[in-house]
Amino acid sequence: MLLEVKDLKVSYGNIEALHGISFTIDEGEIVTLIGANGAGKTSTLLSLSRLGRPEAPAVTGGDILYKGSSILKTEPHTLIQKHMMALVPEGRHIFGNLTVEENLRIAAYSHRKDPRRKELVAETQALVFGLFPRLAERRKQRGELLSGGEQQMLAVGRALMTGSSFIMLDEPSMGLAPKLMYEMFRAMRRLNDEKHITILVVEQNAKVALEFAGRGYVLKTGEIVAQGASADLAANPDVKKAYLGG
Repeated sequence: MLLEVKDLKVSYGNIEALHGISFTIDEGEIVTLIGANGAGKTSTLLSLSRLGRPEAPAVTGGDILYKGSSILKTEPHTLIQKHMMALVPEGRHIFGNLTVEENLRIAAYSHRKDPRRKELVAETQALVFGLFPRLAERRKQRGELLSGGEQQMLAVGRALMTGSSFIMLDEPSMGLAPKLMYEMFRAMRRLNDEKHITILVVEQNAKVALEFAGRGYVLKTGEIVAQGASADLAANPDVKKAYLGG
């Protein structure tokens, strides 16, 4: 088992956002967390990535185990460098004044002490451009001039440049045209198939998420209310009614 979340409780001040959720992810899986706005999806990812941002919630109970060890007290940079975990945040947060290539190379900072740094950066950048040819075409273009879909691809590429083998994506389809959205998800599936990258995707678009992932969990107001294979969740009458418009 790669990741085990055990009875996780998190709060924003006096407001509890997660009421003791538990779920697991095996190495090489694609798993999704779906739910409406305010369900606790982003709170879950911020807790897993250990981001100490002002808007990040405080963990008040439970544990997060990665490869059998607790990461509750692990700093974000250690998660990237040692545990190879990376978050693609909602809103992308790319550097708009830097080119595509510069954004990618900054993300490769985690390789700075590796004697094969140049080779690793070149290999990973080639992987990113192979997955997202649009980025290769725009490699000298500033991030702020990219379309929303291209910025999302760059955010994913930046996570890959860290060398991470476990990538978490927060609302990757938000604001994307359907064509670009499916292009990005196809690239991520290829990454999983060919490089065995483990992926956890948080999505409000339940239909797309369940098509992409092999398994899923449904979050509702801070609790997991359903789980199982994606096909089973898509056929679940309650899930269809609440999230699939059926």
